[in-house]
Amino acid sequence: MNNSVLVLRQQQIAAAKREYKARGSKLSRCDTCLLAQSLCICDGVNVATNCQSAVCLLMYHNESFKPSNTGRLIADIIPDNHAFRWDRTEPDVGLIKLLNNPLYQPVVVFPAQNVEPERVITEVARKPNKIPLYIFLDGTWREAKKMFRKSPYLDNLPVLSVSPESLSDYKLRVAPHAHQLGTAEVACVVLEQNGEQQAAQRLTQHFIDFRDAYLKGKRQKG
Repeated sequence: MNNSVLVLRQQQIAAAKREYKARGSKLSRCDTCLLAQSLCICDGVNVATNCQSAVCLLMYHNESFKPSNTGRLIADIIPDNHAFRWDRTEPDVGLIKLLNNPLYQPVVVFPAQNVEPERVITEVARKPNKIPLYIFLDGTWREAKKMFRKSPYLDNLPVLSVSPESLSDYKLRVAPHAHQLGTAEVACVVLEQNGEQQAAQRLTQHFIDFRDAYLKGKRQKG
């Protein structure tokens, strides 16, 4: 399994000056899915081998450490995946190279509100010999807005905005809840609307498996 989020997590652990303590840090967890070992979902991962798109997860500071993070699920399913820790002043050299790689067609996934109208698109028109690269800003909503505003290297990229109707429809199909959709859920909608049905279906199932196991673990802990 080529999961760039797990690679980033290990790099951050190696570089950390002190251990990061996530909620439930005393729990015995699977090193891959980060769920309780008794609830591990790794055997159920079904990679979208036909996927013709790539994903890039730009992750706020300690996001890769959090067991509740869903960006990691995207990297489980999409073979061409990349993850970087966000930095306002010193972006990762690998990220800049990826954005400038002529093989890719990068787009930022973000709501249209407060974005220049000329940058906003509602679907990706694939360019010949280019691989769509969907960039997800992975963190809380406040952190995602900060990353969007303070990342000049993203300023010239188109912004793919998912309609509220599409998000509402997804909520109804998966499980209605009041909070804003997580990164993996938004990715499911983006993939489905842009011709990646297999990837969307497999990521949706993976997210449901993860959510159910995560909630079960919280109930057992309670």
